[in-house]
Amino acid sequence: MRIALVSDIHGNLPALEAVVEDIERRGVDAIVNLGDSLSGPLMPLETAQFLMAQDWVQLAGNHERQLLTVPADRRGASDAFAHARLGAKEFDWMASLGHTHRLSADVMLCHGTPASDLEYFLETVTPGDFRAATQAEIDARLGDVDAALIACGHTHVPRVARASGGQLIVNPGSVGLPAYDDIHPYPHAVETGSPLARYAIVEQRDGDWTARLVAVPYDHTAMAKLALENGRPDWAHALKTGRMP
Repeated sequence: MRIALVSDIHGNLPALEAVVEDIERRGVDAIVNLGDSLSGPLMPLETAQFLMAQDWVQLAGNHERQLLTVPADRRGASDAFAHARLGAKEFDWMASLGHTHRLSADVMLCHGTPASDLEYFLETVTPGDFRAATQAEIDARLGDVDAALIACGHTHVPRVARASGGQLIVNPGSVGLPAYDDIHPYPHAVETGSPLARYAIVEQRDGDWTARLVAVPYDHTAMAKLALENGRPDWAHALKTGRMP
């Protein structure tokens, strides 16, 4: 079994197309999308239409939930931009997506952690610090999930770790947004340091799972220009550099 993991596309269709082209060259049995697909100042409608035409297993991330449930006066700028450009078909599609999915007895998919679409799995935020999660933190967030492979997204950080019980946990990173900042639970910035589109391939060999993190170039300058035209210089800088201003 060979599976491609994509996550956190954030309306960046050119990055997604480059990733899919690379996946097709490598050959996989399935592609799964771990959510946060549309929110952002780029191409939410076009990205939704592309994803709706695929036969992938796809999850809702926290931004899909927010697009569906948060009132207009409380939406952030990225959600507000996407919401204004989506129609009934796209909202119905988002509403049909689950927040977790058991792909098989061996494979569990989630956006954040199995319990929350907002919780970081393999990273931890403390006042003044953003760091890799400790073993104890990873184990606590895993809970009683017994799948051999757990795929997660949300933090945009490509990372592979093992729980104490031996389960492999893989975050493929973000297809479409290589850096961002947030104020929850404390102010912090996430930076990958490059504009490349990220995904992962996981493969079962001799009963165990392996993971390969992949970085793909695409025309990020065009997307940075689009973000700037749509009033988001922070996104433009992130897309160009993989860092926050």
